[in-house]
Amino acid sequence: MNSVSDCVKTKLKINDSVVVNSGSNRGKRGKVLKVDRTKGRIIVEGVNKRNKYLKPSQENPQGRMITLEFPIHISNVMYFCDKCKKGTRIGIEITDKSKTRICKSCSKSIDK
Repeated sequence: MNSVSDCVKTKLKINDSVVVNSGSNRGKRGKVLKVDRTKGRIIVEGVNKRNKYLKPSQENPQGRMITLEFPIHISNVMYFCDKCKKGTRIGIEITDKSKTRICKSCSKSIDK
């Protein structure tokens, strides 16, 4: 059902530092935990937290509340550049058959 053409293109990867630029979590920074390209969503550490109730079971006879990070749309986050100290777009620089991600504001290489 979901083909390769249905996937959302993004230059964000796991462990990138991002800042939320819209919604109720605007201004919060965190690390990318998961990128779901088919749904166009991203899970950021410490952002969009919700409580979920676990029903009582044999392993957990009392039941309990757990806090989970729920996904937000990829368009609501920007890469956070350590040199610029702000959210920025990501560009790609091609040199000698290798691609490296760069910050659009300061042209600093993101990939080490």
